[in-house]
Amino acid sequence: MKKIELMEKVPDFERLDQEENKIKLSDFEGKKVLLYFYPKDNTPG
Repeated sequence: MKKIELMEKVPDFERLDQEENKIKLSDFEGKKVLLYFYPKDNTPG
């Protein structure tokens, strides 16, 4: 798995938001985005 570096452009991806709506990273093109990936439960975050 390739590590993504700070300020590196990442591939577009699609996920569901908290209301089950599909959102894509490209929906935020031209805006600053902070990605946070929640670690597995019961692990330090």
